[in-house]
Amino acid sequence: MSTEDQTPAMDIVRGHPTEEELAALVAVLGDAYMREAEDAVAEEPHVSAWQRTQRPMRRPLRRDIPWGRFAG
Repeated sequence: MSTEDQTPAMDIVRGHPTEEELAALVAVLGDAYMREAEDAVAEEPHVSAWQRTQRPMRRPLRRDIPWGRFAG
């Protein structure tokens, strides 16, 4: 199930709120959620000049390929 398919749910477990109180609660929570979503920004990883010029590690040796005159 993707996050787009999920619908937020709220259960009132105590008391008997009026429709106006529920509407106010939904408005406050919705506003808080929108602010959090706007502020949630992933930082871009910092790549130094040293890291940029590094050679990548070589691939592991392939032991299944015969080498030279010792291949038999």
